[in-house]
Amino acid sequence: MSRNTRTRRTALSVTGVIGGAILAVSLPSMASAHVGVSPDELAVGDHGVLTFSFSHGCEDSPTTALRITMPDGLASVAPTMDGDWDIQVERGDDGLVSAVTYTALTPVPNGLRGAVSMSVGLDENTPESLAFPVVQECVEGSTEWTQLAEDGEDPHSLDAPAPVVSVSADSSSAHGQHDDAQSVEATSGSSDAADPLPVALGAGGLVAGLAGLVVAVLAYRRRA
Repeated sequence: MSRNTRTRRTALSVTGVIGGAILAVSLPSMASAHVGVSPDELAVGDHGVLTFSFSHGCEDSPTTALRITMPDGLASVAPTMDGDWDIQVERGDDGLVSAVTYTALTPVPNGLRGAVSMSVGLDENTPESLAFPVVQECVEGSTEWTQLAEDGEDPHSLDAPAPVVSVSADSSSAHGQHDDAQSVEATSGSSDAADPLPVALGAGGLVAGLAGLVVAVLAYRRRA
């Protein structure tokens, strides 16, 4: 084997390491690039504060507004007053809140966390799952976070999933049950955590790249 061939194989292995490192870093970022809701579980008959958060715009464009559509099954909705957002409430023929639009007084730059919240009430007729379709408006463009996973489909495989809250029959298993600012702040950070599956995949790519480099180096030494 010529020296040029060995050098070329070593370079390819190094490229694999770099690619694995990029995959390990980029996949968690991609997984967290959505509008999340916290807490993601409430109990039947409960009242709680839901916080919808994001840390990205439409591509690189700053976020100007979030329009959140209310699902059927909510007994009450009360948006939280916030000095950073102008709030517009839409109501259906039954008088219940059907949608809430939060318009940023100052556009939220890409890479900075933005959050809005509302108090919701559940009753005995609330279904087991509540989906909140969100339209994210930006200075340039918009993103509709409205996709729902079909039966057996992994929600993480969706390009633009809607925030979903599970409804538990047991109040002791719900994550957020009171309009307590401290508890809401403590739980809201959980929605920004990266999904463990992309982290594992990224780590696997890095390990594969390192293994390729080791094999190439050993082959080079044997043939040198």
